[in-house]
Amino acid sequence: MKTLVLKVNPQKPEANPIQTAAEIIRKGGLVAFPTETVYGLGADAFNGDAVLRLFEAKRRPLDNPPIVHVAAKADVVPLVEQIPQKAQLLINKFWPGPLTLVLKHSPRVPKVTTAGLDTVAVRMPIHPVAAALIKASGCPIAAPSANLAGKPSPTTAEHVYEDLNGRIDAILDGGATNIGVESTVVDFSTDPPMLLRPGGLPFETLKKVLPDLVLHSFVEAEKEISEEKIRSPGMKHKHYAPKAPVILVEGGLEAVVAKIKELSEAYKHDGKRVGVLATDETQSSYNADAVMSLGTRSNVTTIAANLFRLLREMDAKGVDVIIAEGVPPEGLGLAIMNRLRKASGYHIVKA
Repeated sequence: MKTLVLKVNPQKPEANPIQTAAEIIRKGGLVAFPTETVYGLGADAFNGDAVLRLFEAKRRPLDNPPIVHVAAKADVVPLVEQIPQKAQLLINKFWPGPLTLVLKHSPRVPKVTTAGLDTVAVRMPIHPVAAALIKASGCPIAAPSANLAGKPSPTTAEHVYEDLNGRIDAILDGGATNIGVESTVVDFSTDPPMLLRPGGLPFETLKKVLPDLVLHSFVEAEKEISEEKIRSPGMKHKHYAPKAPVILVEGGLEAVVAKIKELSEAYKHDGKRVGVLATDETQSSYNADAVMSLGTRSNVTTIAANLFRLLREMDAKGVDVIIAEGVPPEGLGLAIMNRLRKASGYHIVKA
């Protein structure tokens, strides 16, 4: 299969590339496209064969449900049994945006799209390219991240091409994504509602609208938690991992810097090439084979935006081990730490 790359203006998407991509979706094909969070790999959510091809292209386990993306709030109705009042509150306040809701699905949704669960995960992206593609396709689009399963999520079309060239029909290239970590996922099949995955919309912001919202124990886990049924992407299988093993160092900043220096020297002594994921404030402290700054600690949105790109760039540098600084798990920091802990396979060092 030859993968078509269609350049598109991220703010004002041109009609031609959107129509070409929408035609592919309608015919049961696979199209990668930018959202405000990461690039998604899309298929017609009502076409079970197309969704199955999506799983195959990504080498994604069939028990890991994709998120279904819609172009309008009303488009949720055919997908679900009902919209609870609390869920409607969040829809009214935060859609379109980086928020996914897990709801009981209607009989119309194919089993493969729900990974055999009684729920479906739904969101309405705010990115102009994503919105235009879904609208032009005339159907909801099932779209997990557009990468090979387990690898860092793609935040540019180049990342998608690197992973999926020859495996999918087309890529809509709308430049780098804005937020850089996936959407926040809230489950309404439980009472009280539960946050299953931290993401682009912080827990604290949601809590102001939904005071009874609780965190799933998985979100802040420092070790692997066994989940029999996973209602949200990112809850069970290895995720976000580069080729090189990742070590995450957590604690007070001075202690973290000292511990990373110590670990870095030890690995270098053993003949390993060491990469350090630092921050603007600490980058000059390290002497490793590759030192990259995730961004500034005074604005963690920069860290979220750079995280997956730099994990991929560390692989390109050919390092044997990546040592990463932790950040405080508040606001967007909770999503960043959730991704880093999973990328490290919970290889966490407390400084």
